[in-house]
Amino acid sequence: MSTVFVAASKLPTPHGTFTMHGFQDNATGKEHLALTMGNVGNGEPVLGRIHSECLTGDAFGSMRCDCGPQLEAAMAAVAKEGRGIILYLRQEGRGIGLLNKVKAYELQDRGADTVEANEQLGFAADLRTYDMCGVMLRHLSITKMRLMTNNPRKVDAMKGLDIDIVERVPLQTGQNPHNERYLETKVVKLGHLYNNA
Repeated sequence: MSTVFVAASKLPTPHGTFTMHGFQDNATGKEHLALTMGNVGNGEPVLGRIHSECLTGDAFGSMRCDCGPQLEAAMAAVAKEGRGIILYLRQEGRGIGLLNKVKAYELQDRGADTVEANEQLGFAADLRTYDMCGVMLRHLSITKMRLMTNNPRKVDAMKGLDIDIVERVPLQTGQNPHNERYLETKVVKLGHLYNNA
């Protein structure tokens, strides 16, 4: 596997102090992070989220998606429990990259949905991969997770990496009038689970 651990440091946040673990994927050049709180390597199932980078939502507060609120809610949930992990993966725009995401948004402004926009640009609906998560979790001695996600693909991907997903924890937040169609498209075309389905 091309993903290697680089360094770890403390990360004070409004939710409390996490430990930030940095990883380098030498095959892609991408840098990924794991934020942990508490003793995650004691063998007990760990509350966690796999979050793909979304600059517009995570940093700018975009209301076109639910990414920023999901990240905030996941950090708050980990802090409340006092133990957990967030894997922050550099896979902007479901893997198409930031500038292609801007192009996709332009197509959405003209009427395409989030899947149609990616396809019109010549991409699959979702190009993300999760192999790096196996290295990151093994480094932290995590083998069992309670995964905060609405995306069954993430559950399947973790199972394929021999990570035992003992529970899928719905993470439904950030709905607003600007992302109604986006969320509906994720359910209808990408198989995401909402309303505790």
